[in-house]
Amino acid sequence: MILNSQVVQSDVNQFLASDEFVDCELDLTFLDPPFNQAKQYASHDDDMPEAEYWDWMTHVCGAVQAQTSDGGAIYFMQREKNSEQVLRCLREAGWTLQNLIIWKKLTSAVPMSRRFGKHYQIIAYATKGVRARVFNRLRIDPPLPANYRQKRENGLYVTDIWDDIRELTSGYFAGDEALRDMDGARFHKQQAPLALLLRIVLSSSLPGDLVFDPFAGTGTTLVVAQQSNRRGLGVEIDPDNAACIRQRLLETRESDDICRFHDEYRFTENLPAIWDGVNEDEQENVLHLPLFRAAVP
Repeated sequence: MILNSQVVQSDVNQFLASDEFVDCELDLTFLDPPFNQAKQYASHDDDMPEAEYWDWMTHVCGAVQAQTSDGGAIYFMQREKNSEQVLRCLREAGWTLQNLIIWKKLTSAVPMSRRFGKHYQIIAYATKGVRARVFNRLRIDPPLPANYRQKRENGLYVTDIWDDIRELTSGYFAGDEALRDMDGARFHKQQAPLALLLRIVLSSSLPGDLVFDPFAGTGTTLVVAQQSNRRGLGVEIDPDNAACIRQRLLETRESDDICRFHDEYRFTENLPAIWDGVNEDEQENVLHLPLFRAAVP
């Protein structure tokens, strides 16, 4: 039984075949694998033959689906050009597509010479079965568009276009949230932003649920799960990354505090119960408690 957020240093294929994984019942999975773009990883070949790579992704999706609770969810993030392969993987693994989310980047588009510039990534949201076990309809309060005259009184529901979450780009614009080494260099250039994982976790899980990340990277999924009273399980093959995740969970940085995003969701119905499992009367006290620090194996 997983009680707190934890990371397992392991090859993902080995872990998915282990008794430890077979004993799990997952409620939500965030799947953000290496994109097979020939990038340099210390412990992974990112230049696999295309067919082999997508067979691997289908296997991962299938193994996760088998251990997911009825109605549980998966969010599969990939490059926009791989949309067709992502949808095929999910379909062949038995998942039911609910939305194809467009995560629009806030920095400049990648210019292309013979096609339109690239300005988004896809996140396929799918469930085990036709109906989600949990789906919390979040309301946000983004900046008012220029053509709107009056401010919204109650915010608006989150749609399948996410254009209000800034990616952790390289250099200055990555801000304090990006993990850095002693020399100030980025520790991991593909670090996912806290706001992205917070939206996913709040949308498709409840406090006490088990949230899984088979390619944990720097552990943002686990950081969000821990602070929102979910149980987090991550797998990471790189020993340096795994050590970083353990430290990140043990000692929460100010920039990893999810409370700074709370006001953005203030119009969401029953937000305290969704956020960390407390009722309305307890909310103010909970938001001012010291951050939870779990013992991580």
